Amino acid sequence: MFLLQKVDSTFKKIKANAANIITITNMSFGGAAIMATLNEYHSYSVLLIFIAAFLDRYDGKVARKFNQESELGKQLDSMADIISFGVAPALLMYEMALMNAGFTGMMMPVLFIAAGALRLARFNVMDSTGYFVGLPITAAGTLLTISYFFTNTLSETFYFILFPVLALLMVSTFTLKKV
Repeated sequence: MFLLQKVDSTFKKIKANAANIITITNMSFGGAAIMATLNEYHSYSVLLIFIAAFLDRYDGKVARKFNQESELGKQLDSMADIISFGVAPALLMYEMALMNAGFTGMMMPVLFIAAGALRLARFNVMDSTGYFVGLPITAAGTLLTISYFFTNTLSETFYFILFPVLALLMVSTFTLKKV
């Protein structure tokens, strides 16, 4: 009887924290992507960012399914997003495309990360309306990561355009319906 109660109690705790566990796993994959980039395992970094994106897609759904949405979860999700879709893709593409571009090349990922952080902060203080305001950092980071597959054909100039355009889209005020 005691064992069944412990199992039931553990299951309830896991269920209550499932979305946060998924979010922390997302963040862990983002951190691992950063480490992979720093160790020049760029293709692994891309894979890890894509896995983080997959996990990010489901943490909110799990929270809503189990009726476990919380302010903590919202803040934790933003922290995971800045790591997995801000820092990880920016660092990856800096190393792949802009590392030899001097100070200006260094400023592109900084701009991207700052715009992503601003976008996330704005999202956290706004009332949820069923619309995103600006391009979500998840989409921006995923688009930046996808460009990895074209680094052999795209020029450095392309990235001097892509980074600021994605940053501008994140902080812009256009709306996108949530799906």
